[in-house]
Amino acid sequence: MNDDATSSILEQRLNDFLQKRQPPKTFCPSEVARALTADELASLDFSEWRDAMPAVRELAWAMRERGECEVLQKGEVLGESVRLEDVRGPIRIRRGV
Repeated sequence: MNDDATSSILEQRLNDFLQKRQPPKTFCPSEVARALTADELASLDFSEWRDAMPAVRELAWAMRERGECEVLQKGEVLGESVRLEDVRGPIRIRRGV
């Protein structure tokens, strides 16, 4: 799998969702993964959308660090000190408010 291609395709999809959802509306990372076409999944070396979930979550964290989005859990924005590996359970993403 080409990391540049992965980040490019996934970042485009994630940005699409960020542009379409006005704050305070959020979306689930699985919506981004499910939006990938069969050709995109294959080019990323993923068999199905679930395989893309770790990469989508990692990208969301990177974009959060750059101030491009917010990551929430149970309706609360996760602070900068919260690392991806610290989070268990579902998260939501939104454009910064």
